[in-house]
Amino acid sequence: MSQTSPESPAGGTADRRPDVELRLPADSAYVSVLRTTTAGLAARLDFTIDDIEDLRIAVGEASAVVLPEADEASDLVCRFHMSPGELTITVTVTVSEPTTPDYDSFAWQVLSTLATHASVESGGGELTVQMTMASDLAGAGR
Repeated sequence: MSQTSPESPAGGTADRRPDVELRLPADSAYVSVLRTTTAGLAARLDFTIDDIEDLRIAVGEASAVVLPEADEASDLVCRFHMSPGELTITVTVTVSEPTTPDYDSFAWQVLSTLATHASVESGGGELTVQMTMASDLAGAGR
């Protein structure tokens, strides 16, 4: 079962340099690039086909949370932190005013169900969704 903590992001990644960083225009037309990149990285970590598809959906929903709030000239910045059996992804846009995420939205409900951990942070001129997915195989003693 997924656990979510909308109040605070999963710890540890803010201090580390991401393994992969992707910067795209903050436009829904580019979400497919993010989904494909996510799938490729998850496959590299030996995630199952089901987990890869869940991650593809989850990053699409994370984008659906942040993109409507993005400033007009903002970039969609995605950072990937990889470790054996686990992938942490942050999706960030620049915002003019702090915004309160809609935890009742369809996008958040899907995202928080699919991810092992998910959170939203708004402040410092940015809106960020952070999610972590642990592979189903991670605990299976590969």
